[in-house]
Amino acid sequence: MSSVKSRFFSTIVALGCTVALTMAAIQPAEAQRQTIRFATSNVGSYGYAVGSVMSEVLQRNLGREFAVVVQPYPSTSGAMISVMNGEGEFGYTADVGMRSLYDGDRPYDDFTPRRGMLVHSLYVYPMETFMLVADRRKDEFSSYADFDGKPVFFTPAGFMNWLNMRRIFAALGYEFNHVEIDSSTVADAFEAGTIDGSAGYTTAGASLPTYWREAELRANLAAINLTEEEMEKLRAAGLGPVEVDPSKAFSQELGVDRIWGVPIYFAYNVRADFDADVMKRILDILHENVDVLVEGDPGFGPLAADFVGTQAAGVAANPDIPVHPGLAAFLKEHGQWNDSWTIAGQ
Repeated sequence: MSSVKSRFFSTIVALGCTVALTMAAIQPAEAQRQTIRFATSNVGSYGYAVGSVMSEVLQRNLGREFAVVVQPYPSTSGAMISVMNGEGEFGYTADVGMRSLYDGDRPYDDFTPRRGMLVHSLYVYPMETFMLVADRRKDEFSSYADFDGKPVFFTPAGFMNWLNMRRIFAALGYEFNHVEIDSSTVADAFEAGTIDGSAGYTTAGASLPTYWREAELRANLAAINLTEEEMEKLRAAGLGPVEVDPSKAFSQELGVDRIWGVPIYFAYNVRADFDADVMKRILDILHENVDVLVEGDPGFGPLAADFVGTQAAGVAANPDIPVHPGLAAFLKEHGQWNDSWTIAGQ
C-alpha cells in the first residue's frame, strides 16, 4: 500500500473511532435523562392548563437531565390510576379525590395499583365551596344548619365540590339531601322551589364555572355563610374555611361582604417511590418561581400568597394519608411540619 493510501486509511479509522467514542459518550447521557410525566385531566380543562404552566417552569429550571411532559387523560381518576400503575410520575387529583382513593370508594373499590399509591406531594390551587340561595328567600337561612335535611343541589353528584359538600355536612353532623338536576337549570330550580339552595364554588377565589355564570344572569342570589361555631367544627376536622371576595367572581351583590368557603386543594401527587431529593428540588423550584406561575395563570395567586401554607393545608385535610419524604423535608425546612403526620416509607 502506498504511503498516501496508508495515511488516508489511518485517517478514516481515526475518525471512525472518534465518532464511535463520541456516540458512546452521548448515548449513556441521553439514556440517563429522566422523564417526568404529568398525568393531567383532558385538554382544555383547568387541570391541564395548570400542569402545562408548571411543566414549563420545571423544564427551564431542572435542566437537560430531565424531560418534563404533560399527558392528558379523560378523567381525574384516570390520571391518578395511570400514575399508580407506573405510567406517569405526577397524578392530577385533589384532597377529596385522595380521600376517595384511600377509602376505597368508586372507582377505586376494586383497584390494586401495580406500582404504589399516591401520597401527599404537591398542592397547587384551591376551589372554594359555599352555599347560595335565591335572594327572595335569604331571610329563611342564617347558617348551614338551615340546610339540614333540606333539598339542595350540591353540584353534580360525584364531582369534587359535591364530595366537598358531603364531607362538610358530615363534619357538621347535618343530613346531606342531594337533589340531582341539570346544572344549567339551577335558576329554574330556584324559581320553581324544587331546591332550597345550591352549592356554588370559585376557582382560586376569582372565577366561576360556566353554569353559575349563566345562572347569576337569570336569578338574584344570596350567599349563606357558616356560623363561627360551624367554622370551628370544620377547622377541627382539618377543613379550615377561607375568605372569598364575592365581587371578584360575581357580577351581582350577594348580600355579604365576604363569603366563607371551604377549600378543595387540587394537587399533583406522586407515588412514595418517586425520588425524595428530586421532589424536594421541584418544590423548591416552584416556591422560588411563584411569580412566574402567576404570570402563566392567575389561578396560582393563592399559591403565591402562601406556598408553604397551601402544602400544609393539603396534608391537614387528610392527615392520615402518608406524606412524601420530599414534601416532609420541605415542610420541616419551613417550620410547618406536624409531628402527628406520617412520612411515606418510614
